[in-house]
Amino acid sequence: MAEVVLIDLFGLQLNSQKSCHQTLLKTLNAVQYHHGAKAKFLCIMCCSNISCDHHNCELETSNGLSTILREFETVSNPSLAASLYTIKQKIDEKNLSSIKVIVPVHRKMLMKAFIDQLFTDVYNFEFEDLQMTLRGGPLKQSSDIITAQELEAIQNEIETYLRSLPALKGELTIITSPLISDIFIHGFTTRTGGISYIPTLSSFNLFSSSKRRDPKVVVQENLRRLGNAAGFNWKKFYRIKTDHANDVWIMGRKEPESYDGITTNQRGVTIAALGADCIPIVFADPVKKACGVAHSGWRGTLLGVAMATVNAMIAEYGCSLEDIIVVLGPSVGPCCFTLPRESAKAFHNLHPGCVRLFDSPNPYVDIRKATRILLEQGGILPQNIQDQNQELNLCTSCHPDKFFSHVRDGLNFGTQIGFISIRE
Repeated sequence: MAEVVLIDLFGLQLNSQKSCHQTLLKTLNAVQYHHGAKAKFLCIMCCSNISCDHHNCELETSNGLSTILREFETVSNPSLAASLYTIKQKIDEKNLSSIKVIVPVHRKMLMKAFIDQLFTDVYNFEFEDLQMTLRGGPLKQSSDIITAQELEAIQNEIETYLRSLPALKGELTIITSPLISDIFIHGFTTRTGGISYIPTLSSFNLFSSSKRRDPKVVVQENLRRLGNAAGFNWKKFYRIKTDHANDVWIMGRKEPESYDGITTNQRGVTIAALGADCIPIVFADPVKKACGVAHSGWRGTLLGVAMATVNAMIAEYGCSLEDIIVVLGPSVGPCCFTLPRESAKAFHNLHPGCVRLFDSPNPYVDIRKATRILLEQGGILPQNIQDQNQELNLCTSCHPDKFFSHVRDGLNFGTQIGFISIRE
């Protein structure tokens, strides 16, 4: 049974169509009869030039529409993108996911195309035809295929709307390191200044997946704003494809299916490591003009992903250990991160200072200290490693106002990044 029932009246000229009113009344009564008791959200979507406000309704109400309309929430906007995004917000506020869309036959493929852009696999949709007869006969069914030109128009409408939305939770903030030369553009993001509105993803979430409610178009808009603020081309942007291991993709070679490190010496290309408790690490060699990023969780730390990235820079670009700068972005601290004792044992073997309360069933582990130790053992100069400063050293779990955290927020967590590029 659907939790949400959405009736699409967008674009239908209802004001002068009494036959439409009769069909609509039957549809609303049927929805109320079949879904009213169990559905948690009944909604009508229409264009803003067809007001359905119950206090000033342009729809004729003498035929009984007025009474039944009170059972439905009406969303009225000038664009379909704005209407669907507003409805998505209302659905997400109620934490619902099963949605029935009652849509005129001629608009079904269009509606599906918009939904594909604005929703993720978290949501389940079913569609039912709304048969509307207008003057001149029934509406002609559209093609079963959305053309490339139509899809581009849909994407442009969505992008235009998302660009108009205000930033949430404050201004966009980028944390940088004084150790990295100005020939690079780099930084670490926080959670402020984006448009993601779901509490655990709000507001500057930079990763979308089938398991989260933030669609790719929202993450793309956040990325566009980051590119504009930092000064890089957001259309030439590559994220790590995390596997919690130590594989490194050297740009220019065949891209692996998954990897936790990237290196490049290409100008104008931005690479990024994800982080939401795991450490996003940025590498820069101002001499050879090469850079890298790595995603280092506890498994990747033990597998040596940081030094694997360093070694890739040395092998591919001729970098020297003494020239490579390494900056560790915000991550979970030893105050909040625990592992089962068997897993923590490897950190204790690396250095006892990496583990606190080792004799407990779930000792506290310092993945930042372990990363520094492994980098120094690999030959990176201690003064070329930045892992301590007022902002970079903040625990992601302890600071919900600044950072996303898997440890704190659970499965539907947001993601910040560390990024770097070589200026063109």
